Amino acid sequence: MKTFSSALALATLALFPLIPSAHAQTQQVTLPLWPHSTPEPAQTTAPETDTTTPTDGFISGHRTARLTNISVPTLTVYSPHDHNTGAAVLVFPGGSYRLLAWDGEGIDPCHWLNSIGITCILVKYRVPQPKGDDGHYPADPSDLEDAQQAMRLTRAHADEWHINPAHIGVMGFSAGANLAVLLCTHPNDDHVVSTPAAPDVDTHLSARANFAIIVYPAYLILPPDNTTLNPVYAPNEFTPSTFLIQAENDRGYGKNALIYYGALMDAHIPAELHYYATGGHGFGMHPPNAPEENWPRLATAWLRSINILPPRDQHHLNEGPNGTPTPCQEPPPPTPGRATTPATSPNNQPSSNTTANPAATVTPNPNCWTPQP
Repeated sequence: MKTFSSALALATLALFPLIPSAHAQTQQVTLPLWPHSTPEPAQTTAPETDTTTPTDGFISGHRTARLTNISVPTLTVYSPHDHNTGAAVLVFPGGSYRLLAWDGEGIDPCHWLNSIGITCILVKYRVPQPKGDDGHYPADPSDLEDAQQAMRLTRAHADEWHINPAHIGVMGFSAGANLAVLLCTHPNDDHVVSTPAAPDVDTHLSARANFAIIVYPAYLILPPDNTTLNPVYAPNEFTPSTFLIQAENDRGYGKNALIYYGALMDAHIPAELHYYATGGHGFGMHPPNAPEENWPRLATAWLRSINILPPRDQHHLNEGPNGTPTPCQEPPPPTPGRATTPATSPNNQPSSNTTANPAATVTPNPNCWTPQP
């Protein structure tokens, strides 16, 4: 197993990039969610660790860091390189509430979001949580608290990060999708105000999401029949327009999106569901040679349909002068945004996997996005 480098080494990398560039800036990339203390005592005192092994499966065709022992939750801001639509999305990686699939369900989504002009707020929430119901809301509110705080901090810094506070959505994968749905139904839970973290919370700022992208969600339905939505996740007046994607052969979780979509319909909340026959669980953003490999294009079109993204410019589609397709260019790495509160603890440092290449300046066509290798 691998542990993270010291805070000094990571700070040096952040301040002195490996590839010099005129576009390079000295930026504080990480903002702690709870500068003074987390609302509850940490579940573990072990150091933050990347548990990836050579036998772990790929996500979107590549290895991903699997981070655990997150006791100091943070957010990292990735701003678009070029066109900024003013929209932002909080991203919650999955990992069974035991770890976070940091690259495949965190960094990759940031690449895609930046490529279509959306700021990515990558949330490192607390894991591991207790097993079973003891590790889920309402028995354990810690991850919901982290999600709410990330949303409130994003709205607090909206001007600084060039974000429209009315265009902030959520995106989650697996357990992270479960957390995204939870935030969409419980943005007003005020448990945190009775904890030691209360001074860090501005309850006047809304934690409500303006839209949601839910990718192969888990834990939304009740066993053993798996045909009934857990009432905790029942859509309500806070639940926004939602985009859902899942595979039928997602073992153990394949009905989650279907049941939740039905509940959204019954509640008259606009929703769009894409349900694939194959794909399994954990396929990420761009599984190569799979039916669902182009689902980000569908999500991009949906974001346009709900007016989060502007209409497509018919003069700048993926076509050459004679209407023939032009080659797709790879998007640049996302650029970390600025945060005003310094992260003083070594545990507040971002994963080494988040190091951006400040020299990248190419703006990809969002209609032909492909992930970084």
